[in-house]
Amino acid sequence: MQITTADEAVATIQSGDRVYIHEAAMAPIGLIEALGRRLPHLRDIEVVHIHTEAPAPYTLPEMAGHARHNALFCGANVRQAVNEGRADYTPVFLSEIPSLFRDGTLPIDVALIQISPPNQHGYGTLGASVAIARAAVTHARRVIAEINPQVPQTHGNTGIHTDRISHAVEVDRPLPGPTPAVPGEIERQIAAHIAPLVANGSTLQLGIGAIPNAVLAALENHEELGIHTEMFSEGVMELACKGVITNSRKSRYPGRIVTSFVNGSQELYDFVDDNPFVEFHSSDIVNDTFEIAQQHMMVAINSAIEIDLTGQVVADSIGERIYSGIGGQMDFVRGAVLSPGGKAIIALPSTARGGTQSRIVAHLQPGAGVVTTRGHVQYVATEYGIANLRGLSIRQRAAALIELAHPDHRPELRAAAAGRRLFAVT
Repeated sequence: MQITTADEAVATIQSGDRVYIHEAAMAPIGLIEALGRRLPHLRDIEVVHIHTEAPAPYTLPEMAGHARHNALFCGANVRQAVNEGRADYTPVFLSEIPSLFRDGTLPIDVALIQISPPNQHGYGTLGASVAIARAAVTHARRVIAEINPQVPQTHGNTGIHTDRISHAVEVDRPLPGPTPAVPGEIERQIAAHIAPLVANGSTLQLGIGAIPNAVLAALENHEELGIHTEMFSEGVMELACKGVITNSRKSRYPGRIVTSFVNGSQELYDFVDDNPFVEFHSSDIVNDTFEIAQQHMMVAINSAIEIDLTGQVVADSIGERIYSGIGGQMDFVRGAVLSPGGKAIIALPSTARGGTQSRIVAHLQPGAGVVTTRGHVQYVATEYGIANLRGLSIRQRAAALIELAHPDHRPELRAAAAGRRLFAVT
């Protein structure tokens, strides 16, 4: 491992290389900025990653011909470029991304990562995310790292030996994180419908945002909950500190929170630092449907952009416009339904755009992509209630989903259902 500057490190990147960037809060900002300075001198670079909390200079219009981004999950920093056609989006289950690196579908030439300082054995850790980073550093031809003392030293399959790193840059900066989403009245109402479905001893998967935070707050009086989730933030930490999350009744990885990455406040990063209560594993393990299905009483809570009257769930696009990605929704929906006593819940507000647009729709917007099929969907929750669609006919689903819509939009939905001969009119 050669200690050098960021510009000297990225000077080893050559035209035609595929470059992976460490995800979420672990994105190596200094190396990314240096890559931006290097790219005008190169051609045909492909930059791949999932969501990152970092700048994305490789998506700028002037990078045409020099670099093109391939989003495996579309975050806010690359969304405009993807939807303007200056960057690509590859729809893929989060559980399958490591295999793309491993089997040569997307071979990685250079991995740009961030790690904690190496210990006495020469191992740093991948810190707050190993989701697809684990596979990237294992299979990349070359690994370039920022070494940052503010990166938490995490447990699980997070270690990387200095022998695997060609060039390293020493930095000292806090990890970024989103501002915690504060639940409003609608989110609290949704959570109130979901909480009774969560039995004591259940194992949870949920993400970050206002609805997950509201659900976690609604579970404060539950007992012996467990966590097996691709990601988490402050809400999980708070319930763990209160003794609600013990992981004591998990059938897999008992006694431990299992995750692929965390994203949030400094307090959250301090919580996972050298904490054997939290184990980080790659997404091909955490999101593996077979692994999830073995977890008894697995409850998966995911979100949606819109749902049609037959139960088709759109979660990665608004019409033709790509908004996020497939991520782990289907991994956990299928795994939870197969879990003994498990439940899969799609939770969303009933409306968007200040109440003017229903999220329960007669027809999906043109170009919208279905992430969870109507054959996989189970529970759907809005502020107006919760419905179990499993085993229901399309006629029954339409009737149940209309009752979850905002009252202002129910008449038009009933008329549309009747027009489609769904016989949802009562």
